[in-house]
Amino acid sequence: MSQTIVIAEIAKGAIHPTTAELVTAANALGSAPIVIVPCTDSTIADTAASIQGISKVIALKSDIFATYDASSWATAIDTIAPSGTIIASANPQSKDLAARLAARRNIPVVQDVVAIEGGNLVSPIYSGKAMQTVSLGGDAVVSVRANIFTASAQGASADVSVVDATGDVATAVEEFLARASTRLDVAEANIIISGGRGMGSPDNFSHLEKIADTIGAAVGASRAAVDTWEPISHSMQVGQTGKTVNPNLYIAVGISGAIQHLAGMRSSKYIVAINKDADAPIFQHADYGIVATWEETLPVLQASLSAMMN
Repeated sequence: MSQTIVIAEIAKGAIHPTTAELVTAANALGSAPIVIVPCTDSTIADTAASIQGISKVIALKSDIFATYDASSWATAIDTIAPSGTIIASANPQSKDLAARLAARRNIPVVQDVVAIEGGNLVSPIYSGKAMQTVSLGGDAVVSVRANIFTASAQGASADVSVVDATGDVATAVEEFLARASTRLDVAEANIIISGGRGMGSPDNFSHLEKIADTIGAAVGASRAAVDTWEPISHSMQVGQTGKTVNPNLYIAVGISGAIQHLAGMRSSKYIVAINKDADAPIFQHADYGIVATWEETLPVLQASLSAMMN
């Protein structure tokens, strides 16, 4: 069975208990799901992380999630969700979202599921007068009726990644610094800040060097940057054909996240990605992502770090 993705149900700014039922449904399909939490406050995702039977949580933070807008929600979730079968609640709003996600991905949608038996989904038809069984032959979007599946137990502690698409760079920087400080041991901290071709010019690596000097970090680069610009030395390259690194904090700026680069840094304890492209694969592996240009983000990051160091 392919990857399963649960869209967390949010009510009054918190994770609704129905989300734990969706996790049980995802487990019935044979896969520990990724839980995506659409939110305006990423801290609510910590509640989802305690649900047993999940692989990780992605807090997708944006102002658009303050109120339901079908098109915007579908676009944002489709951008960050990996390929696989998406599971949502079968209330009117989530069924609408399910249909839109299915249309965007050109995959089937099965609404109002009340039973899962292997790869077979059971749902009512003809106003509940009959039941149909649908066999999944690939990825699909599935809405699941509430109070049918037993809620998964609590007590887990899954990793939480944050993708911040609010456009509020200052707040995003402050939040990821706060999260990093709770996970890093300063006594053994090592930090790398790397740039990719998204930096636009080798001259712009001076901004990375300034931040590195502030916090005692090393400056790295992606293969794309090294191959494109002669001034960027091959000795800086992080990746499968460069250096494999394992720092406590890895900051990737303007790096899309090709498999070759991920092979060299994905074991980093805490990964922060800064990229203007919300579709960049790096966000699926980052603990914290900021959807913004380096021009917007690095000055704020430099100012925040300077203040912390002083």
